[in-house]
Amino acid sequence: MSDNSKPVQNKKAADKPQSKYPVNMPDTPFPMRGDLAKREPGWVKQWQEKKIYERIRKAAAGRPKFVLHDGPPYANGDIHLGHALNKILKDLVVKSRTIAGFDAPYVPGWDCHGMPIEIQIEKLYGKNLPTAEVLAKARAYASEQIDRQRAGFIRLGVLGEWDNPYLTMAHGNEADELRALGKLLDKGYVYRGLKPVNWCFDCGSALAEAEVEYQDKRDPAIDVGFPFAEHDKLAAAFSLPKLPSGDGFVVIWTTTPWTIPSNQALNVHPEVTYALVQAERDGKRLLLILAKNLVESCLQRYKLEGSIVATTTGEALAGIRFKHPLHAADKFYDRYSPVYLADYVTTDSGTGVVHSAPAYGLEDFQSCKAHGLKDDEILKPVMGDGRFASTLPLFGGMTIWEASKPICNALSEAGALFELKMFDHSYMHCWRHKTPIVYRATSQWFAGMDVTPKDGGPTLRETALAGIAETKFFPDWGQARLQGMIANRPDWTLSRQRQWGVPMAFFVHKETGELHPRTPELLEQVAKLIEKDGIEAWHQLDPKDLLGEDAAHYEKNRDTLDVWFDSGSTHYTVLRGSHKEQSQFPADLYLEGSDQHRGWFHSSLLTASMLDGRPPYKALLTHGFTVDEHGRKMSKSLGNVLSPQKISDTLGADILRLWVASTDYTSELALSEEILKRVTEAYRRIRNTLRFLLANTADFDPAKNAVPVADMLEIDRYALAATQALQNDIAAHFERYEFHPVVARLQNFASEDLGGFYLDILKDRLYTTGVDSVARRSAQTALWHIAHALLRVMAPILSFTAEEAWAVFAGEQAYAESDETIFTQTLWTFPEIADGPKLLAKYAALRDVRASVTKELEEVRASGAIGSSLQAELTIKASGPKYQLLASLDDDLKFVFITSEAKVEQVASEAEEAVIVTPSEAAKCERCWHYRRDVGSHPEHPGLCGRCVSNLFGSGEARRFA
Repeated sequence: MSDNSKPVQNKKAADKPQSKYPVNMPDTPFPMRGDLAKREPGWVKQWQEKKIYERIRKAAAGRPKFVLHDGPPYANGDIHLGHALNKILKDLVVKSRTIAGFDAPYVPGWDCHGMPIEIQIEKLYGKNLPTAEVLAKARAYASEQIDRQRAGFIRLGVLGEWDNPYLTMAHGNEADELRALGKLLDKGYVYRGLKPVNWCFDCGSALAEAEVEYQDKRDPAIDVGFPFAEHDKLAAAFSLPKLPSGDGFVVIWTTTPWTIPSNQALNVHPEVTYALVQAERDGKRLLLILAKNLVESCLQRYKLEGSIVATTTGEALAGIRFKHPLHAADKFYDRYSPVYLADYVTTDSGTGVVHSAPAYGLEDFQSCKAHGLKDDEILKPVMGDGRFASTLPLFGGMTIWEASKPICNALSEAGALFELKMFDHSYMHCWRHKTPIVYRATSQWFAGMDVTPKDGGPTLRETALAGIAETKFFPDWGQARLQGMIANRPDWTLSRQRQWGVPMAFFVHKETGELHPRTPELLEQVAKLIEKDGIEAWHQLDPKDLLGEDAAHYEKNRDTLDVWFDSGSTHYTVLRGSHKEQSQFPADLYLEGSDQHRGWFHSSLLTASMLDGRPPYKALLTHGFTVDEHGRKMSKSLGNVLSPQKISDTLGADILRLWVASTDYTSELALSEEILKRVTEAYRRIRNTLRFLLANTADFDPAKNAVPVADMLEIDRYALAATQALQNDIAAHFERYEFHPVVARLQNFASEDLGGFYLDILKDRLYTTGVDSVARRSAQTALWHIAHALLRVMAPILSFTAEEAWAVFAGEQAYAESDETIFTQTLWTFPEIADGPKLLAKYAALRDVRASVTKELEEVRASGAIGSSLQAELTIKASGPKYQLLASLDDDLKFVFITSEAKVEQVASEAEEAVIVTPSEAAKCERCWHYRRDVGSHPEHPGLCGRCVSNLFGSGEARRFA
């Protein structure tokens, strides 16, 4: 044992007059008060100085590997509660897999490129900096943020390879990412095309699916008439010899007036019935085409009276052309809009006719392309900054939102505006700028979801969906969520119009737009340059250096890769690249917040499906978000933000860790000052139990004092069996990544199984039997095993506390063998307890009896007839198995009920059973406080009972069961 844990009298007792008959009250340097906030930083420092993480790796070498691949947080801003929750959950998994006997390394990572950092550089240094300067400043800024976040994560007790994390901006990773892109190009998944993509005017770039959020927006909803152009064809479609007289319009409804100048077609549903309606406006006859079941609501909206003249199906209208509503206002608008059939047209609202601006809607684009419209025929008047091109007649130079009003005025003057009403609807917004975004057709690079790769194998969508079916999900609802997103998503826009990102380092022909024929070879040459000097090498590269004479015909592609490709390809660049020694592919687990079904889980699945034909993970774990106790999101304006730094500095990181572990992470996780108080109380109870175990094994040397299992007292063997059952139970929960049941079991075991039962009964034997008696050493043997088991299963959760306790408890030799840390240890191996299951059943039944006896004792105590339970003498009348159970404990029965005497009498039936409590008339022993008739029977020790005399000066009392 270590020198600082010798048996001493209780410190508090040291101030009082010493009894000449002391009890065994060993002490421990493990303090009752954790003082975590003050003392944890010392452990953090010690872990770093001692290189504890490396010691764990050394101890785990050769064990089966378990790899949790870290989803990289973005290198911007201090860590918040969501970060802390995520990193602590990962640490719980890694440490619990380690104690389960795995080699579970943890390589933390950071996502470093992309928009937020570029925006920060703009804020700090202004716009229009030279690219080289943007990159240098962005790199420096990201490094600084990483250092701050790393310190925050380390303070939480998270162990990992902090001095060698993976960074998406590491030169080798940037180069490998470009190589991954090259492989996808080579396999035939990547293509360039004009397509409407989510476009943010503030970012000046395409956005990924995960960067789009929905917020309410108020827009003008307008009903617009497109004048008839082909009257004869319309008459035939409605089976009329000719159309009635009047101005004719097919009417559309839209909430995006700014798309009207770009209209190129109209869409109707082939199976919907359309009506030709005759009405009157300002004394003039009107003809309108509307979906039949919307006629009534439309006429009401337009404040018109009218009647249906004829009907037809959408199919009959296919190909018929109508004039643009502004055809008379400018030559540019003097064009026709043909009708195309489209299944996506609905009649829930509007008019049943949809206007198509192919540059600004995905379905519009697909429909027009399917009907033969070429890329260069598509009208694209909206610029990247949200303004109409200066050449657009009537509205040039205006932002699209400003233009809504002038467009509506122009439509009104043309007699084509039937209704304008403000309309609130859920609309796409940029998650960074919180500003509305649009679909905008631009030339981008895509990964095709439904493209057949060159090897003729399944499409990306098919491979990804098959991979989801093979993946385990925790909780299992994640599967349907990810599946729905993959099943319905459009092609992945890989390109971004930014500077701080991995370049899509292609050389594109200036006239044809074709890639250089030597692209695969050129990509590898660029990758080698990036490996040496980072992405800066591409920007500094003169095409002549690689292309020679061809350079005159080619230009460097200016796009960068979507930042989701950066993090989504880390299974390639990290697990099989920068950190392949510590990793394996596929990873055993990816663990992130539930938003990552559309983020990192998603992009990782797509890249790995293309590169490897399978997901990069065997399992996905999703956690919810942190809220306050009222279920509200934490925000500065509500004043309900709790920072991990503040919690660590006031209560200690172990309290935060205990909160994470004790909360069901599968839904929202609530935290408040009140909840933290409850967690702190739970922590205290666990710590007090631990202190009891450490104090009462302080003078125990297992090599000299351990009692063989066969010779241990029955209740001690039961306690070992119960702790082994607890350990098995906890190990099973850990394996399923269930942490809150572990905390519940630990708390219950500490307060009920140990505190409320076993330790309560044990105190008499520990404190009053001979220091070196079998009775005491048997109890200590059990406590020693229990402490070993508990420290190991607690360590993943209460890491600082378990480490502190281990240093006190282990003893010199075991501490040295553990390399001075609990985290090299695996689950405790208990000695074989042959009658374990029988003992668990016996003592479960005994505890039931004890509960009813305790209730009876409490009532007698409340009446004032007895003080403590030791003042009571107990007679239990019992029948059948209950009698057998109680009688089997013989004279030790009193110790189970903590009374001075207890006997059991057999009765014939359950109806006659009873508990009789009698106040003892015997004297109280000054040492053990039992009331016994033999107190004073030894004249030389007048205040002692016979068993205390025997325990102190004789051969000691015989204890068999308790």
